[in-house]
Amino acid sequence: MDLTNKGHPEEFILLGFTDHPWLEFPLFIILLITYPMAMVGNTAIILVSRLDPRLHSPMYFFLTNLSFLDMCYTTSVVPQMLSNLGTSKKTISYMGCAVQLYFFHIMGGTECLLLALMSFDRYVAICKPLHYTLIMNQRVCILLVATVWLGGMICAVSEATVTLQLPLCGRNALDHLLCEIPVLIKTACGEKGANELTLSVVCIFLLAVPLCLILASYACIGHAVFKIKSSEGRKKAFGTCSSHLIVVFFFYGPGISMYLQPPSSISRDQPKFMALFYGVVTPTLNPFIYTLRNKDVKRALGNLVRSIFTSK
Repeated sequence: MDLTNKGHPEEFILLGFTDHPWLEFPLFIILLITYPMAMVGNTAIILVSRLDPRLHSPMYFFLTNLSFLDMCYTTSVVPQMLSNLGTSKKTISYMGCAVQLYFFHIMGGTECLLLALMSFDRYVAICKPLHYTLIMNQRVCILLVATVWLGGMICAVSEATVTLQLPLCGRNALDHLLCEIPVLIKTACGEKGANELTLSVVCIFLLAVPLCLILASYACIGHAVFKIKSSEGRKKAFGTCSSHLIVVFFFYGPGISMYLQPPSSISRDQPKFMALFYGVVTPTLNPFIYTLRNKDVKRALGNLVRSIFTSK
């Protein structure tokens, strides 16, 4: 895959919040705190899901994949953000920008599809409980997750590659904190209609279609839950599903506002705040959302902490 193009600069200047320099230090401190929190929280979810036999179920297998995705997602952008915010040199090489572009969008696209898959898992568990173990067996779960990863990778790589071929006509300043497809399209010169159309088609597949499937799944789940006679059963079902719905809201909301509109119509500061939200805030909150609202995970975490201190 040839990424070199004579019309591209050797490096990009990431303008970030240069118009509001007073924001840089508070943002640097926030990232310095939230990034370790995201890494520790998601690592804890992966560990307890693997070490506790009671969590060896499809739901926690998908949750492990989500935590791994979130770790990679934040790592693809936060270290570079910290480097730029902590120094006066706010640049990224062209190759560094291309690598970030691929990784950031591969992880984001895969997470869109994975969240839809997790809602399907909850649908089968609540609406088809007698057939759950038969439908969501280990082989099917691995196949579904592999399909999700492959789908996210194909969509992100194809769109990122097309975007990197756009001529920049000597422009090397990106009004953003990182390299993101809509901002690169907006910065490019010449005819961009085909790229905007391609981006819209890809985003419909990665955002609109999965979101419709999620909403349809939860409509069926809601109908099934209200038929449960036991109040304890309804409470448990709502508790499991509400955590996932909160994560969906935090991830899809900013993503849709950023990607399902033409890049030319995006306001100047919108990409920066949206990227901070779905690239930093959501991956940091995800482990806490699932932990605080899930008794099984809290119990497994407590057992893990006790075993660590007991061994010491």
